[in-house]
Amino acid sequence: MMTFILFVVALAGLLIVMRRESGATSAIGVMAVTGLLSLIFASGWLALVLFIGAAVTAAAGLPGFRQSWLTPRIFAMFKKVAPKVSDTEKVALEAGTVGWDGELFTGRPDWHNLLINRNTGLTEEEQAFVDNQCTQAISMCNAWDVAVERADLPKELWDFLKKEGFFGMIIPKEYGGLEFSAKAQSAVLQKLASNETLMVSVGVPNSLGPGELLLKYGTEEQKNHYLPRLADGREIPCFGLTGPRAGSDATSLPDTGIVCKQKVDGKEVVGIRLNFEKRWITLAPIATVVGLAFRMFDPDGLLGDTEDHGITCALIPRNTKGMEIGRRHCPIGSPFLNGPIKGKDVFIPLDYIIGGVEMAGQGWRMLVECLSVGRCITLPSGAAGAAASSVGTAGGFTRIRRQFNTPVADMEGVQEPLARIAAKTYISQAAVNHTANMIDKGEKPAVPSAILKYHLTEFQRGVLTDAMDVHGGKTVTLGPRNYLGIGYSGASVSITVEGANIMTRSLMIFGQGAIRCHPYVLKELAAKDNDDIKAFDDAFFGHAGLIFGNAARAFTQALGLGRADVPFDSASRRYAQAVARFSAAFGLCSDAAMTTLGSELKMRELISARLGDMLSNLYLASMVLKNWHETQPVDGEKEVMEYSLSLLLHRTENALDEFLQNLPNRAVALVLRGITMPLGRRWDSPHDDLARKLARAISTDTPIRHKLIASVWTTNGEGTVENPIARYNGLLKDYDKAEQLYRKATKAYAKGELPMTALHPEERFEAALEAGVYTKEEADFMRQYETVVLEMLTVDDFPFDAFAQNKESVIDHNPA
Repeated sequence: MMTFILFVVALAGLLIVMRRESGATSAIGVMAVTGLLSLIFASGWLALVLFIGAAVTAAAGLPGFRQSWLTPRIFAMFKKVAPKVSDTEKVALEAGTVGWDGELFTGRPDWHNLLINRNTGLTEEEQAFVDNQCTQAISMCNAWDVAVERADLPKELWDFLKKEGFFGMIIPKEYGGLEFSAKAQSAVLQKLASNETLMVSVGVPNSLGPGELLLKYGTEEQKNHYLPRLADGREIPCFGLTGPRAGSDATSLPDTGIVCKQKVDGKEVVGIRLNFEKRWITLAPIATVVGLAFRMFDPDGLLGDTEDHGITCALIPRNTKGMEIGRRHCPIGSPFLNGPIKGKDVFIPLDYIIGGVEMAGQGWRMLVECLSVGRCITLPSGAAGAAASSVGTAGGFTRIRRQFNTPVADMEGVQEPLARIAAKTYISQAAVNHTANMIDKGEKPAVPSAILKYHLTEFQRGVLTDAMDVHGGKTVTLGPRNYLGIGYSGASVSITVEGANIMTRSLMIFGQGAIRCHPYVLKELAAKDNDDIKAFDDAFFGHAGLIFGNAARAFTQALGLGRADVPFDSASRRYAQAVARFSAAFGLCSDAAMTTLGSELKMRELISARLGDMLSNLYLASMVLKNWHETQPVDGEKEVMEYSLSLLLHRTENALDEFLQNLPNRAVALVLRGITMPLGRRWDSPHDDLARKLARAISTDTPIRHKLIASVWTTNGEGTVENPIARYNGLLKDYDKAEQLYRKATKAYAKGELPMTALHPEERFEAALEAGVYTKEEADFMRQYETVVLEMLTVDDFPFDAFAQNKESVIDHNPA
């Protein structure tokens, strides 16, 4: 019995040492003390095992011993098997900063580092712009009119956007811009997101484009010329990166710029002769200045000894000789202005290079650094805004749409997608708002930008699909009254651009994070490149300690022992503790994958994708927890928070399970499963009871519905376009009274108190008034209420030949 007790004490002591990553000395102390006690009071065999363990740990773990025999051998082996990082990959890895994503890789996230930077919201100036100028802009366009009737925004809206500085949100005030924070940029785009063309037209110039590149890398002359003109809309920019041969792999672009001499106005000057073909360039059809990425070569050595300078970025005026621009692509769903740009033997002076000739070859670094920030804002904000709009419309529609004498919002088949809409909106808003706040605090979140781009646009696609489903025939019929169908059709655009989602998930999120965010991998690779055995020893054995620590934390926390101490209230504490537990499991699995697969991990994209899914869902859950911690909850928000976190943790555990099922080294996978999931799966998908609560919350006039839709257009009367959310909000305010009267009339009809032919609601209201079932005031109320309901249920119809571009080809199927 004493032997067993001492064994348990030794095991517990070692687990505590491992959890705390206290080092070899502490582990040796535990084994030596328990071994001595075992020798005195219990089994000599246990003592022998513990003493041997202490000796091995001393030889392999104490720096004075290991550096003389073990480290050199490991270092030599590491040099042979470590993956080679290309120059292109190095640029991507060095771009941006590491923040909360790095904490999740440690397996012991320090919540203080997340919560210390509170989101203080917008300034008065920024909030006023969102409330006034943004509301005015979104009220000036109807999706059908923009997408079908015009295939463009109205001229008066373009003029308004330029006049109010929408294209200069990132430009400092000294150049005439608005100089908005990242949070304000996000808020603007969320407000405009109910019209995709409008959101894209405003978002792109403020994201990856000439404005941001000029701010960070431009010469003073370039800044002074272009930035004021970009800020007030005199110049409309676009950026040409992708083409027929270069999409997600932008580094493979075949467009060339050859340094050469050419006579200009009778003088021989050194410049660049460009040949390029670009596709899918947003705003290209109307752009006045083109940012262009190309591969720059200097075969004659006119600039020095370097022949291949690499990717370079330049600014080219629209009227430059040899450039073809103005044609359009037709993006699916919403035909925002997007088109090709071609150039043959286009000669430009060297000072067209962004930053001047000194920045030749720095284009890839420019693009990666700018994209890491822009990807955090534009598309994720549009996704969050589209989701919030769906809360407003889907919640409202399902409450007023009645089938089988009941609102469809009370049917469980409808409640399930409504709950998903609410939760994904809540998650998206928390993620984009708090990540934008990180940017305002000085971070350049490279890995979170990929997480937000992939998951929030996928959420957007799912939300819009659910919203379409619950609307039924209302939104599958296109026309001016359809506020959802065009946005739904265009959702795949966000999935594809700024890094296709398939590539982002399978290559970027974990592929970049594994090296960039890991506490030790980058240090180990740097030590290898520098042949620094001392630095390698520190990094490698620190890494080993981390592996043992994550194993101990993952195992004990999965058993419910030693849960993480987290700074959250009772409602959210268990979710934060689960994030900490899965963080340890994720860190352990990441190291297992890198160790067993080595450089092959680059090609095992599904393994990488599942690890990326774990990291992503933990990051999104952290943003939800931060949002809950910092904001004042309203009635009904607790249930939305619980559903959202249950969903994210279920997804995390599912990714972990799939990773363990598919890790090629089955022995390691079996050990990992025993450590990370000793009791099996613990996180189910959100409970039906929560789904019912969420569905009712967003389909009735509740504080949480108003909070979820506060970021989008909810008022009416500012412009020429009706706002469906405002109409639904008005109906929901009166819903309780209307529901009582619906039931009153239905009950009277069932009793035979109303004529059998009173089948239409309007007929039934009149019959109820005549029969004394309704008072005059009640009948008047129901007439007005049902009039608005019918307007919101009505769909459009058109003349028979309305959709035929060639009217002469229309067939008369019913001749007289």
